[in-house]
Amino acid sequence: MFFSGEYEATLDAKGRLVLPTKLKAALPPETGDNIVLMRGFEPCLVLYPYSEWKKVFDKVAGLNEFNEEYRNFQRNFLRGNTELELDGNGRFIVPKSMMKFASIEKDVILVGLGNRIEIWNPESYENFLIKDQQEFSQMAQKVLGN
Repeated sequence: MFFSGEYEATLDAKGRLVLPTKLKAALPPETGDNIVLMRGFEPCLVLYPYSEWKKVFDKVAGLNEFNEEYRNFQRNFLRGNTELELDGNGRFIVPKSMMKFASIEKDVILVGLGNRIEIWNPESYENFLIKDQQEFSQMAQKVLGN
């Protein structure tokens, strides 16, 4: 399983989003059509196949609940997460509270990022991208260089 690429999509009148064919095909077989949708750290939504979500959840749930900082992180990280199942057409309903969080109205950009998919308002996504190639090059050197 590996999600990659950018895909334009549109929510229908009922707030349903069709997972693009290539992304749906990359869902791990053990996950079936079970996904988890959550708020991102940026103003976007993050979609995980259930099997990948379980790995993330286990890390977060394993934090010491008696540590105030960890409790606050757990509370904020896990708030509003929604387990969903794709319907026969590969659609799922995006909850209104999540649409509001990510400023999503109708059009979206889905971005495959390895083990997860981000769902963005196209304008917000464009604003979060690094536009300066030199800045991006320096980041690549810092992150991937020796």
